[in-house]
Amino acid sequence: MSSRRFASSKPARAAVVGAGPGGLASAMLLAASGMQVTVHERLGAVGGRTRVIENGGYRFDVGATFFLYPDILRGIFAQCGLEMDDFLTLKRVDPQYRLAFEGGPDIYATQDLDRLEREIAKIDAQDARNVRLFLERGRRKLKAFTPVLRKPFNSLSDYLAPDVLSSLRMLAPLRSVDTDMGSLFRDPRTRLAFSFQTKYLGMSPFRCPSLFTILAFLEFEYGIWHPLGGCGQLSEAMAAAARQLGAEIRLGDPVEEIVFEGRTAKGVRTADGVSQADVVVVNADFAANIPKLIPNHLRRRWSDAKIDKTKLSCSTFMLYLGIEGDYPELDHHTIFLSKDYRGNIEAIENGLRPPAEPSIYVQNPSRTDPAFGGRDGSSLYVLVPVGHCGATDWAAERQPFRDLVVQRLEQLGLTGLGARIRTEKIVTPDDWTSELAIHRGATFNLSHSLDQLLYFRPHNRFEDVDGVYLVGGGTHPGSGLPVIYDGARITSDLILRDLGLESRLTA
Repeated sequence: MSSRRFASSKPARAAVVGAGPGGLASAMLLAASGMQVTVHERLGAVGGRTRVIENGGYRFDVGATFFLYPDILRGIFAQCGLEMDDFLTLKRVDPQYRLAFEGGPDIYATQDLDRLEREIAKIDAQDARNVRLFLERGRRKLKAFTPVLRKPFNSLSDYLAPDVLSSLRMLAPLRSVDTDMGSLFRDPRTRLAFSFQTKYLGMSPFRCPSLFTILAFLEFEYGIWHPLGGCGQLSEAMAAAARQLGAEIRLGDPVEEIVFEGRTAKGVRTADGVSQADVVVVNADFAANIPKLIPNHLRRRWSDAKIDKTKLSCSTFMLYLGIEGDYPELDHHTIFLSKDYRGNIEAIENGLRPPAEPSIYVQNPSRTDPAFGGRDGSSLYVLVPVGHCGATDWAAERQPFRDLVVQRLEQLGLTGLGARIRTEKIVTPDDWTSELAIHRGATFNLSHSLDQLLYFRPHNRFEDVDGVYLVGGGTHPGSGLPVIYDGARITSDLILRDLGLESRLTA
């Protein structure tokens, strides 16, 4: 898209499709810069996957259950002239989580480096001596890659920028996260303790590019945080801030299509008619919604055929369990790691059937937040990585796999869990597809393989048409709340520049 200077006595208008994290961050930034912003959200609440639901009187986060690197979101509030702490309360969780290796040992992740070394020494004393070296490497990698992850990649020539060339030397394209960890840690369990975080991207540590060792580093360098009330409060806080800045958020207002004149977006169509706009920001799941919003004949690079061939992340099988009483011995975050973790990953990747002995993540938020527990019960959030929609018949597997997961949790220490369940909600990959319009239930969006990163990922300024911009995990720089927030900042800067508008942001 060429720059289109905006000349009018009226404010420039932005239509935002979807009130997920990227859409809300964009709404804040654009509204703070003087644009007239309308957010159209299909559901009756903001947040998308980052929201809180209730079931039988119990509260649950839908997707994300902890918050990394809060300085990015704090910076967005500051750019808008606001204090994040006026809208949101964060509580540090430390120990951050318990890693329960099937067959032992249990170790606790913590920012207390002396204790962390002692915990790793339970696995291997030699590995423990390299923990601080891992953090030193992480600091160098973050410093090198931060400029890259905060700039758009609109053309291949962007790779020639000096800061990009410098950082790409550290990419080690033939090394996976697990291989990179192997240069520091000899025990496979230690490597897994610093590499399972690739699951935040829906990827295997044995395939994920080595760049993403940075995920574990962020945990230990900046901590893991719990927003009081749940991660859905992040979305509620951003929505409140966006409204304060003048944005309008229309709930229960799905966008049917983007309206074009030629190849230029002129607004969006909803059940109420056409809303005119100078730019359209799409926050909806890229692969599921771009084919619905933009006619195929207008899309050259991202045709239906190309989108069908994209590599996708894994999906998740979810149990939201309201239980009688609580498990006071269960940590806020616990990751139960299968003894055959590699085999578990292979079962997920081939997608032929759910894993027989799955690794399981359990959140017990009542340990930290009274909003998730009460006198009579508490909420448990259970996540099992599984393949995205494909060969598995989830209509047939739904109940048997649910029973297997509950049984496995009982074996792993949650004694009597099945008998204590008072309410439950099951979400399979099919449900992610139907309820949240996620392409093939791939809850972490497009895969973060090297051929789908930077320039090769959908661009923040959508290159196939004029006036359409993208935010969210399916576009550059990728998935994960901090990264999505940074992506919204990239997109908002592009919009203001393309419209020839002077930013009013304060930082």
